[in-house]
Amino acid sequence: MKNSKRTSSLTSRRPPPPSRLRGSNARPWFARQIMLPDPEWMVDAPPAQITDTYVFARPSGKRCLVVSTNGMTVSRGRNGTILHRFPSALPNGSSKDTSGPASYSILDCIFHEPDETYYIIDMICWRGYSMHDYAAEFRFFWLNSKLTETSAGDPPSAYHRYKFGVVPIYECTLQGLQAAYLGTQARPITALGHDVVVDGRQGPRRRRRRRSRPRPYKHAHYQAGITPLALVWKDSKGEIPSEQHLVLELQEDGKVVTSDDPPIVFGGLYSEFIRKSNRRPGNLLRFAVRDGSVKLVDWNMQIGELQFVGKPNRARAFACGHSKALFQHVARNLPLRIEDLVVSIQSSSMKLESTDIEMQD
Repeated sequence: MKNSKRTSSLTSRRPPPPSRLRGSNARPWFARQIMLPDPEWMVDAPPAQITDTYVFARPSGKRCLVVSTNGMTVSRGRNGTILHRFPSALPNGSSKDTSGPASYSILDCIFHEPDETYYIIDMICWRGYSMHDYAAEFRFFWLNSKLTETSAGDPPSAYHRYKFGVVPIYECTLQGLQAAYLGTQARPITALGHDVVVDGRQGPRRRRRRRSRPRPYKHAHYQAGITPLALVWKDSKGEIPSEQHLVLELQEDGKVVTSDDPPIVFGGLYSEFIRKSNRRPGNLLRFAVRDGSVKLVDWNMQIGELQFVGKPNRARAFACGHSKALFQHVARNLPLRIEDLVVSIQSSSMKLESTDIEMQD
């Protein structure tokens, strides 16, 4: 098996007016805009210097983009298909507020079905004003301040089908990590930064299955696609599948690759099998991976054997990224624990204190 060096290419797309996106053009555009279609996964404790970083618990649910324009609100899933079409209290989101196609808002959300709430994790555009080129610190501040000017957080009504909530975000300190991990209330912050993602319990008096914890960089811009400026960590507690599965994309030459840019080759299919099974370039395929067939070389995976399983879920839009495949392998063999993150943050705090003492001397 060949394995190429992993690199990352980041692109920033300014959102065109959603009213111009219709039919077959809408689905792929919205699918590309989700910041974390397959996020960078944290497989090792972050470096000791992790200032300018935020941490938050992300509720389990469907990742989507919510667009309010022309007196209607539409949410689209990871693959760009419509999840809900409904009236909302967002700007220009219902017939009570129709300020024209130029006034539109786009929010990066997670829809949590048990309490029918859209939890906002980032803001892409507000009233036609693009937020792509603003740092996360300002975007989060703007999100919190502007959302309070609407009644989007109110209970559902005739002109407001679903409630919207903001995911609490904390500075990446011991107290902030504890608040995100355990769901306790720490001092809220109004300015946000470095992207680190943590999914867990969100919302009042409701307990949600903890999925992962994201960590964002304070000065990061909103960039569509895979970005190393947003990391996701998931608690390894719970049942671990008997074998690892990967979703990879079939190429013209029969190789199967990840969604990275450039893609990483994990294996290949024989041309006869491709012909008989009627597979085509661009198809997503699911494979099983035996732990014994995986080698790690400088944190790059080399897979000696892939076993074809079949097609992935139809809602799947992208192949797995290298970091997700690596995280799944590490979680099965040498998982990154919450204690490791605590030690990393403590080490960072001690170094900062030491630096402050040296500067004072």
